[in-house]
Amino acid sequence: MKKKPILRAMQVNKNFGPTRALVDVDFLLYRGEVHGLIGENGSGKSTFSSIIAGVQSADSGSFELNGEPYLPRNMVDAQNRGVGMIVQEQGTIGSIDVASNIFTGRLEEFSKFGFVNMKQITARAQQILNDIGAGDIDASAPTMSLNFEDRKIVEMARVMVADPDILIVDETTTALAMKGRKILFDLIKRFRASDKAVIFISHDLGELMNVCDRVTVLRDGRVIDTLSGSDITEDSMRRLMVGREFEDHYFRSDFVCSYDEEVVLDAQHITYGSFTNLSLQLHKGEILGICGLSDCGMHELGKVLFGIEKSLTGRVVLPQDGTQVKNPHIAVKKGMGYLSKDRDRESIILNASILDNVELPSMRLLSNAVGYISAKSERRLAQEQIDVLKIKCRGPKQRLTELSGGNKQKVVFSKWLGCDSDILILDCATRGIDVGVKAAIYRLLEQIKKKGKSVILISEELPEMIGMSDRMLVMKDGKITAEFRRSEDLSEEDIIRYMI
Repeated sequence: MKKKPILRAMQVNKNFGPTRALVDVDFLLYRGEVHGLIGENGSGKSTFSSIIAGVQSADSGSFELNGEPYLPRNMVDAQNRGVGMIVQEQGTIGSIDVASNIFTGRLEEFSKFGFVNMKQITARAQQILNDIGAGDIDASAPTMSLNFEDRKIVEMARVMVADPDILIVDETTTALAMKGRKILFDLIKRFRASDKAVIFISHDLGELMNVCDRVTVLRDGRVIDTLSGSDITEDSMRRLMVGREFEDHYFRSDFVCSYDEEVVLDAQHITYGSFTNLSLQLHKGEILGICGLSDCGMHELGKVLFGIEKSLTGRVVLPQDGTQVKNPHIAVKKGMGYLSKDRDRESIILNASILDNVELPSMRLLSNAVGYISAKSERRLAQEQIDVLKIKCRGPKQRLTELSGGNKQKVVFSKWLGCDSDILILDCATRGIDVGVKAAIYRLLEQIKKKGKSVILISEELPEMIGMSDRMLVMKDGKITAEFRRSEDLSEEDIIRYMI
């Protein structure tokens, strides 16, 4: 029996100034299907899905939902009409509790005579959390007390409030570890089994192959092709995304654990949050991988090493001159850089320009003897980084709010490349970046290593760990449970048994 279409897009266009984000896009979504959207950063995936979800409007073209004209006024209107979206970046408000986040824009439904029944809201929110398999999250807890993954799970619960017929998942899996992924994929299975539909946006080609019934490829705002069944392969998706054959070489081609004996960073018996009395050393020219489940303490570790958080015991030392890293100011002054997993809140200034973001760590290097920074040197630095990382933008003055998620990530990376950092602490550095840019980032890491600079690579992606690291430290429950050296024979299974 032929499936029924639930959503149809016809000749949809969207421009941002001179940039054509979507060009005559046609799209068809059927009931009971998971339909993937894929493309390089800036290809139009998030723009298209955000129009469907009511975040913004198209310049021209039309949509039909269940055969009727569809033009949502906002996200709440879209939810009320059966379309829910889990956004790519952080979509919760930290200053309110979990229940209020889940019912954002709907609190009036629990209001009587001007008073909001918070007890009823909290009970209903907890019921939704329990239903999606996240009963361990307390609906009455302050949202700011949750980790990054649990905040994304709260967003999943918020989407389920209106029991939507269409679920849009925009790059969400990159923010999730095992717990969150299980909840999300269980939801996707539930939608398919209930004859509903899912639009699934991801840069993970293996994920798309495993989850999707069909995959539509976008390039430069245009639909290039839609694949289905056995045609959904990694090679075909890569080729359609970039317009050429793509060499299957992301990671380092050597399997030699190579670095100098000189120690450039020494963490001695540090304690913070979920880890206690932890010690590690980073060597000159080394890529040191740190991996584990999301709550193992590795993300907090990165912040302590950069001085963002203060260790309760021990110290972080740069042995070359004995400097103790007590805060980010000292870290940057001594040639360290840090890329946070929570990009939009901790790594960039969204309302500022590319130039403003790139120059921040480099102001000391750009200023002359009396502290003056010329506009010419600012523009030159920003343009150099735009060219090196191929950031898709109108120019250095463009605000980050107007960039795609992947291009924002490139800006974060370019900040630390621009000031020529000697030590980089990268927490999920390739999150939300397409396959082509990932390969470019990995080549940059190899170049950094060859220059004798050092990298701490914190990641939840084991292929990345194995593919790029000289040494790997595995963390579980705040402790280092294993250390592996680079080897052609090392497998994910070898590492996983020390993580779980």
